[in-house]
Amino acid sequence: MTSPERVEAGRKMSRDEVEALALTHRRWGQWGGDDELGAMNFIDADAVKHAVTLVRTGQVVSCAMNYDLTGPQTGYLGRFNPMHYMTQDGGDIKLGAQDDLPGLRFADDVISMPLQSGTHWDAFSHIFYNDQMYNGFGLEHVTSAGARKGALETMRERLTGRGVLLDFPRFKGVDWLQPGDAIHGDDLLACAEAQGVTIGRGDILLVRTGHMRMCRAQGWGDYAGGNSPGLSLDTSSVIVDREVAAVASDTWGVEVRPNETDEVMQPLHVVLLVNAGVVFGEMFDLERLADACAADGVYEFLFIAPPLPFTGGVGGPLNPIAIR
Repeated sequence: MTSPERVEAGRKMSRDEVEALALTHRRWGQWGGDDELGAMNFIDADAVKHAVTLVRTGQVVSCAMNYDLTGPQTGYLGRFNPMHYMTQDGGDIKLGAQDDLPGLRFADDVISMPLQSGTHWDAFSHIFYNDQMYNGFGLEHVTSAGARKGALETMRERLTGRGVLLDFPRFKGVDWLQPGDAIHGDDLLACAEAQGVTIGRGDILLVRTGHMRMCRAQGWGDYAGGNSPGLSLDTSSVIVDREVAAVASDTWGVEVRPNETDEVMQPLHVVLLVNAGVVFGEMFDLERLADACAADGVYEFLFIAPPLPFTGGVGGPLNPIAIR
């Protein structure tokens, strides 16, 4: 197993170093040249059957934000908060808009939203580096009609398995980590050990930083696109060596910001999502789950989190559920 080498605080990695790390962890072709699932392949039937045995109390915990206008989006990257409006409501009924119907009356509604404006998964087609996404698929596979490779609907029967929560604020004895605080590879292992849980093949790893809690207490500010705590580049060795299937967090982008390089935006996306085939979940609300796990000291559970299968989507919403 590769020993994670900590990225020193304040040191900025070069583009060459990031690319070398990415190539070290590259899994293109590991499951064949047409593979669109990457590390989600580690969640096999045995992994799902084992995850079901983790249900002990029957407690169900949602890890989704509400999809509404109270979210954190400010227009960065063209994203806005979900807008919900009615096409038929009680007033329409009262005014006789449905009087042509015998007896029954109905309400109907519509949502308008960027698919990554709330709790969501990044699909492989979301991120490119040197004009390639995971498994070497090129830009030609994402057009104005959507993605034809690495699209959201390929994940519709995946991302159901063993979930593991790493609760860093409780581990460190603080309310929340500060923006710019990096979580390193050895931190992942130390937190897991302290919580009495392992990180293993096919796991869906949930990393709580407390950043969502902080922003809800102090105002959203630049939560969407600003500085935040998150994973260091050196966590990639642990995540790849342990054959983790997916990583999700309570931040806008999973990895630490400011990034650990000025030469590649979101470099951990390049290393893990593009090269190692590990999908990222962002803006997961982990507060209720963290409280539940802290109450009984159990940090593993059945986690059911496939995205809504928007055809051609490069990322999209879900209601991730932990069953304990």
